[in-house]
Amino acid sequence: MTKLHDLYQQQGQSPWLDNLRRDWIHDGTLQGWIDKGVRGVTSNPTIFQKAMTAGDAYDDQFRELVHGGKTVDESYWAMVDQDIRDALRLLRPVYDESGGTDGFVSLELGPAIARDTAASTAAARQFHQQIDQPNLMIKIPGTAEGIPAVRAMVAEGRNINITLIFGLPRYAEVMEAYIGGLEDFDGHPSSVQGVASFFISRVDTEVDRRLDAIGTEEALALRGKAAVAQGKLAYKLFRETFSGPRWEALVAQGAKVQRPLWASTSTKNPAYPKTLYVDTLIGPDTVNTMPEQTLEDFEAIGTVARTIDQDVDEAERVFQQLAAVGVDMDDVARVLEEEGVASFAKAFEELSSNLAEKAAALK
Repeated sequence: MTKLHDLYQQQGQSPWLDNLRRDWIHDGTLQGWIDKGVRGVTSNPTIFQKAMTAGDAYDDQFRELVHGGKTVDESYWAMVDQDIRDALRLLRPVYDESGGTDGFVSLELGPAIARDTAASTAAARQFHQQIDQPNLMIKIPGTAEGIPAVRAMVAEGRNINITLIFGLPRYAEVMEAYIGGLEDFDGHPSSVQGVASFFISRVDTEVDRRLDAIGTEEALALRGKAAVAQGKLAYKLFRETFSGPRWEALVAQGAKVQRPLWASTSTKNPAYPKTLYVDTLIGPDTVNTMPEQTLEDFEAIGTVARTIDQDVDEAERVFQQLAAVGVDMDDVARVLEEEGVASFAKAFEELSSNLAEKAAALK
């Protein structure tokens, strides 16, 4: 037994792995993580950019695709498709044993359509139909344009991971899209699973930058507190939203909550504890997706204890203090959302350029 097993069995939080690489699928590394207690996998354009440009794991398939007349873009998605299918197969036992609660693999839409509702809806539907596995989750960015796509996909009974959430107002919209989608669904709600990926560490990075610029004693005393505080307030909002007559009517039909998923939980500031964004956000009906180093750090020095709903009053005070010193958390969320979309787009462009060079050499 590992701490990752304890995290789920004792506290009801599912640890997922925030990485996917073909060599890990083939050499047993991914299965090893599953054996250690990992209950799901998340991927994004940056993860695939790193995987496909390191080593030669994709070269044989890419060569075959290019020689077969596929474009660089078509080749990329074909390679992604293969990795996702293989990971889904490895995690299917977790899906079956959990009754469909875990065992998911998340595939993110192309970043170019992050602000296109119709294109996001069509692409999410296409991937679900193309791969057609019950433990597939499609990641739709939680942009203003992504929200209607989320509701539309949930209304079709599809599993959706809403990603790039950085603020409480947008999180409220994401939960409403899920509940509204379930109400629109002409089927059995028990077949639908969803998670809402709330990014954590990047919030401290941006807020700390603003606090340093303000420079007062009061401001500097708040460094490293915003992200965890916001996570705790998000969980409070989650509990409030998934309760009451409206939600209970869906529960009576078998509906399951849209779990908060803590993403970006590796520590960016070396001055902060390595497991800061894991230890402080543990609680039932949640997911924490971690890169392999953070999983290893948690196993080595992490603490398994319910913390997500502890010191919530202090979290509210932190938000009040941030506002008092001049940090606008709504603007922080806006900036981080723009940066998040741009970061994935940049990774996708760099990978496309790299693959284009490889394709030219092969031809």
